[in-house]
Amino acid sequence: MCEIPRDNASNEEITKILKDSKNIAIVGISADETKDSNSVAKYIKQKNYQIFPVNPKYDEVIGEKCYKNLKLIPQPIDIVVIFRKPEAIPAVVDEAIDINAKTVWMQLGLANNSSAAKARKSGLSVVMNKCIKVEHANLI
Repeated sequence: MCEIPRDNASNEEITKILKDSKNIAIVGISADETKDSNSVAKYIKQKNYQIFPVNPKYDEVIGEKCYKNLKLIPQPIDIVVIFRKPEAIPAVVDEAIDINAKTVWMQLGLANNSSAAKARKSGLSVVMNKCIKVEHANLI
């Protein structure tokens, strides 16, 4: 069970995030086509966002170079989407802050209020416990 998100992004904020973004890192992506991270990444890619898979296990996922961590991505990142276990969230958020990402997005089932507060304090937008694919389909 995930934490109950405090100060989560509103639908208006999520719409703005999705409309203003183009580069999306998918942290914890799987090459397994049955996994949510894979289908979400495919959806996002089909919607003309540039995706940057992040998982040290792979060299390539869904036809895109896969990076070992966020710091190795050669482009500025607008949204860091997290598909990791809850205990990995603080480190991913710290890395998102370090690379000056604009938004941290914790997928459905994920929320970490202390990491969210840290991200907001560093100027990032935060979305928790929401699926980027579902939100995009509903709002854009």
